[in-house]
Amino acid sequence: MAEEIEWWDYEDADEWSDALAGDIGFIIESAIDARGGAVIALAGGKTPAPVYEKLAAAKLDWKRVTIVPTDDRIVPLGDPLSNVTGLGKVFIPKGARVVPLVSEKADDYKAVGRAADARLADHHWPLDLVLLGMGADGHTASIFPGPDLDEALNGPKERRALGVMPDPLPPEAPVARVSLSATAIATAKSLMVAISGAEKRKVLETAIKQGASGSYPIGRVLAETELPVDVHWLE
Repeated sequence: MAEEIEWWDYEDADEWSDALAGDIGFIIESAIDARGGAVIALAGGKTPAPVYEKLAAAKLDWKRVTIVPTDDRIVPLGDPLSNVTGLGKVFIPKGARVVPLVSEKADDYKAVGRAADARLADHHWPLDLVLLGMGADGHTASIFPGPDLDEALNGPKERRALGVMPDPLPPEAPVARVSLSATAIATAKSLMVAISGAEKRKVLETAIKQGASGSYPIGRVLAETELPVDVHWLE
């Protein structure tokens, strides 16, 4: 798998976000040209926010674009922890359709995951693009160490999303999640990873080296993909 991963290194944050926005825009345009629409999954969090601002400024046929989060916290829409709320603020005004994985706070995270999976079944599949981030612990989307890790990595191939309970819960967002499954991510037509900092680069390099037998979720996810992966790393 390591030979199939291409690293793009940037010293400047603007250059990094310009390159990512340009590549995502090209994939969207190509999908629209090919079949009249694009369905993409975008990571939440603060790191890719500048990328999305630049992407939203692109002259694309946004009404033909559907965006889903790669994962979300099980919180109400509008909550500061809600990834889809952040994506919606940027892309809904442009005319894009932004589909929530989570529509409300709920106690049964497994049921929320099943509802998300059913919702995604209504959209074109496989995804045209998945843009992943990565935590310092090697998680990606919300595929965390914990009781649902094996199901997220090795569950039914037709499953697009599932509820997950990280263990331990991240202190900055101590709630259950919904995540795209490893198969949903790995079968996307294009896959990118956006990270920053020397620490995360070291983790990702180790994860890629360990591959499917490693302890890092992102390494195990990337080991499943059969297409080249672009890693955009900001120093």
